[in-house]
Amino acid sequence: MCVLIHAHTYTGVSVYEARLNMGKKLAEKIIKLYGPDHGINAVIPVPDTARTSALECAETLGVPYREGFIKNRYIGRTFIMPGQTARRKGVRMKLNTVKSEFEGRCVLLVDDSIVRGTTATELVNMSRESGAVDVCIASAAPEVLHANVYGIDIPTRGQLISYHRDAQEVAKKLGAKWVVFQDLTDLEEAIRSCNADIQKFENSVFSGSYVTQDITQEYLDHLEDTRPFHERPQAGKLDVQR
Repeated sequence: MCVLIHAHTYTGVSVYEARLNMGKKLAEKIIKLYGPDHGINAVIPVPDTARTSALECAETLGVPYREGFIKNRYIGRTFIMPGQTARRKGVRMKLNTVKSEFEGRCVLLVDDSIVRGTTATELVNMSRESGAVDVCIASAAPEVLHANVYGIDIPTRGQLISYHRDAQEVAKKLGAKWVVFQDLTDLEEAIRSCNADIQKFENSVFSGSYVTQDITQEYLDHLEDTRPFHERPQAGKLDVQR
């Protein structure tokens, strides 16, 4: 799933160039956190929309870009499949690995966003099954922490993997060595650099700040109350590290 920051105007913004910028800034953050000797042997995108960011990320890190996942075009979007079990099976049916790109390597998987973590968890497992020594993950988007009320079915907070978890806890949950999320300021700058006239963004899923003034906490609570019990933040079975 692609989580986008929506600008009030799209004039002069190339999605391709913005994604390149996201990949560069993501790589710069990785170098800042783990140094030039980060140990990554290959950067592998989660097809399809993460390819552009992954390509620039690999270039900036100075490591090979590799296509390690082959996509089955006849499987629908796993993000919107009903139920976690169906989504996990869908990922396995939708993507297959090229084992030679994983064997004996520390790979960096680049995705455009991590929401529930279903896809990321399965891809980490598939990477290890294909021989990866270590698996790291980078998200071209920041942590998704809030519900979307403008048309995309982003789950309530109880289903968001980053809800009440820091990056280290998310990595443990995913089974990855580490995970890096894009900083919100870097994401906005990646887009603004394509058009300096854009100053304000709709970034509510990351910041919780909604551009319309009619989104109240009562309304958000109502949305959560209408979801199945197991999807709510207060659900007893929710595995949340507080």
